[in-house]
Amino acid sequence: MTTQQQSPVQPKQLEDLCINTIRTLAMDGVQKANSGHPGTAMALAPLTYLLWTKYMRHNPRNPHWFNRDRFILSAGHASMLLYSMLHLTGYDLPLEELKNFRQWGSRTPGHPEYHHVPGVETTTGPLGQGFVNGVGMAIAQRFQASRYNRPDHTLLDHYIYTICSDGDLMEGITSEAASIAGHLKLGKLIYFYDDNKITIEGDTSLAFTENVGARFESYGWHVQHIADVNDLEVVSQAIEAAQADERPSIIVTRTHIGYGSPNKQDKESAHGSPLGAQEVILTKRNLGWASEEPFYEPEEAVAYFRQAVERGAQQELAWQEQFAAYANAYPELAQQWQQEQDGKLPEGWDSEIPTFKAGEALASRVASGKTINAIAPKLPNLIGGSADLAPSTNTYMKDLGDFTADENGRNMHFGIREHAMGAILNGMALYGGLIPFGATFLIFSEYMRPPIRLAAIMRQKAIYVYTHDSIGVGEDGPTHQPIEQLAALRAIPGLTVIRPGDANETAEAWRNAITIEGPVAIVLSRQNLPTVDRTTHASAANVAKGAYVISDSESTPQVILIATGSELALALSSAEKLRQEGIAVRVVSMPSRELFEKQSAEYKESVLPKSVRARIAIEAASPFGWERYVGLDGDTVTLDHYGASAPFSVLYEKFGFTVENVTAKAKNLL
Repeated sequence: MTTQQQSPVQPKQLEDLCINTIRTLAMDGVQKANSGHPGTAMALAPLTYLLWTKYMRHNPRNPHWFNRDRFILSAGHASMLLYSMLHLTGYDLPLEELKNFRQWGSRTPGHPEYHHVPGVETTTGPLGQGFVNGVGMAIAQRFQASRYNRPDHTLLDHYIYTICSDGDLMEGITSEAASIAGHLKLGKLIYFYDDNKITIEGDTSLAFTENVGARFESYGWHVQHIADVNDLEVVSQAIEAAQADERPSIIVTRTHIGYGSPNKQDKESAHGSPLGAQEVILTKRNLGWASEEPFYEPEEAVAYFRQAVERGAQQELAWQEQFAAYANAYPELAQQWQQEQDGKLPEGWDSEIPTFKAGEALASRVASGKTINAIAPKLPNLIGGSADLAPSTNTYMKDLGDFTADENGRNMHFGIREHAMGAILNGMALYGGLIPFGATFLIFSEYMRPPIRLAAIMRQKAIYVYTHDSIGVGEDGPTHQPIEQLAALRAIPGLTVIRPGDANETAEAWRNAITIEGPVAIVLSRQNLPTVDRTTHASAANVAKGAYVISDSESTPQVILIATGSELALALSSAEKLRQEGIAVRVVSMPSRELFEKQSAEYKESVLPKSVRARIAIEAASPFGWERYVGLDGDTVTLDHYGASAPFSVLYEKFGFTVENVTAKAKNLL
């Protein structure tokens, strides 16, 4: 650390020194990287100084202390603000990492990344996502507090602080989330709207002239206005008023982007580009900074910030003592709490997963609903719901109550807000101890792609239940019939997609979804599917392997039929027809490519031997990606066009999902 001896400073001088330390570190980091966003960090330095040193309960030496306040920088482009605060308050982020901002191998990427740096609560950058993650965390906190807090012992009591920008509030996802947060009265949310009037293209008035405060009042939020973020007394009063209000709070905070820069303050040039070497020097002179050398840290400022280490240790120690008393009074609850925090499942959690009878015609969405209701009583931390589609997605957990403004049950009602639902699930997962799920039709997964991608990047446990998965939707027509969605989901690294072929594969899909690390999408049918006779076909437990030989001829196969979901029954029927004609056929059920790719080379060869080049993939969706499994010599029965409005049986016939078409293609390959 570069330091310089100075004479003792007075409190106001110390405040200014600390605030300007944040500003100069931020502009120096961006300047050295020759890339980044200095202006917002410079503008918000007074707010973060006050929040992190006076109001936030956090322990730099244990960033995962559970009763800490959460801080989310939804305006993730201002990442140097967060990195500067983490470094100054004593987290494991040395100054060298600030000097390596945005460089290969550094711990200070361009936007904050969860898992990358201790103290970063969520990956932010795509605007609006952090805002909504905070809503998910507040839901999780209230739900967990209702389960574990007792009148004589408070286990959870903290705030979620979030900084959001004009860009965050322009994104539709924040409107969705703000609406539900106000509806649910999530009073632990305290958000700061950085009202700096500047976007990349210029003044916000180019595209954004709404009354933000009035909008949030209509959502049921507590709204305050601050004319100048540099007035710390007014900022303090606003924070304390927000803490005292039972509604979610937003504090509309007037700031000046690039504060202190003689030539770039309040200009768009301060937003997404370095100030320039000469302007950095001029800014330091304008701020009365003691050194023009980059990354200068005054001893007095660092010492003041580092008080957070001892203060945080004492706060956590006091909480640990409270928890010890809690564990003594409620040992079973304490044990359950710890088990959930460790990610361990209760013994026998899957003992009631149903086994479905052969020949029973059952939509996989119905089998999923039965499975959810079998495991929910044994998994008290399973919480979720749908985007206003619980009766259609079969995701309502019976007798477990609703999560509303007045009730803390386990059934979420997200409303028709798929985008927000996805990001709320991420916030709930990040909070810890919960297994959240959300449901909608597969076609509407398109509205959820950004949070799904972020869940995969962060390796968070969120389960997506997607029903109405194909042209089997029928009469609703092509707007509701997914074609390209399966390929799009499978293209997301880190997301496990499972499309079960019958009721028992669906039950196993849930068994795997609960235990797999990272996000999982379970893709289910609207229409009934025959339940495979497992006395004559391989066990559905093989879903864990991603793909398996469900039916085989006695001799070496001449052709392999690969199918998923509702098309598994078609593959099995086609195989029987081909065998009657003397052709040796193997049927492979492939509910999950991702799980299959994790298997050994030997196992994959045993399922899809290279020697058998005649292969047909059967799936009522885009052929994209199937070339990996059928090769240049194979074929597909898939869709390279949109569907139509008609009964699903008619659509399957018209589009070639018939035994006649499959067998004809197989013979042609041979």
